[in-house]
Amino acid sequence: MVFGKIEYLNLLPFHVFMKRFVRSSQASMSMNYHKDVPAKTNKKFLLRRVDAAFISSIRAKGREHINLGIIAKKEVLSVIVTPSQKHLSDKESETSNLLAKILHLKGEVLIGDKALRYSLQNKPYIDMAKRWNETYNLPFVFALLCYHKDKNLYKKIEKNFLKKKIKIPRYILKEAASRTQVSEQNILRYLTYISYDFDTKAKRGVQKFYKEAQKWSPIR
Repeated sequence: MVFGKIEYLNLLPFHVFMKRFVRSSQASMSMNYHKDVPAKTNKKFLLRRVDAAFISSIRAKGREHINLGIIAKKEVLSVIVTPSQKHLSDKESETSNLLAKILHLKGEVLIGDKALRYSLQNKPYIDMAKRWNETYNLPFVFALLCYHKDKNLYKKIEKNFLKKKIKIPRYILKEAASRTQVSEQNILRYLTYISYDFDTKAKRGVQKFYKEAQKWSPIR
């Protein structure tokens, strides 16, 4: 199994879970990771170079997926638009760039850990998930865990991940803080804004996104 791994902080609990999961199952015999940013992971998945990954919502439409995603109920801190004379997209994310258009936001789009670092500096920015929620009263779904095969395996991952409260070991938290230049305290605070349960309201949120997206760029 080849899994597309995105090493943003928002997936830190999932990576901790998967490390334990593969250690206690036969999947450990064949689990390999391809690390990349969301936009490139999307392409690898579509080309079947990876078997499964958290795929950006814009590319997840019509794909096989389980009820796991990267979801913001309200604000998210790591998908933002900052003041800029020109509108600048973030090459790492197709979904967030389109979301900025849907919300009629002008400026520089930033996602991931660099966006989180920016938002923690008390500089002016617009949190896109918060603006989405204020506009539509729905959560925003940034990605879904999609797969090409082995449905039963991923349903097992879904079931086990959602029923457990993931405790991040101190050494992993310390390494993540060093790698991202975000303090351990701020990482733990940030993770409280992230949901992984693709529930009924989240499903309504992603369908609303697809409907609005069609006005800007037809999703194939």
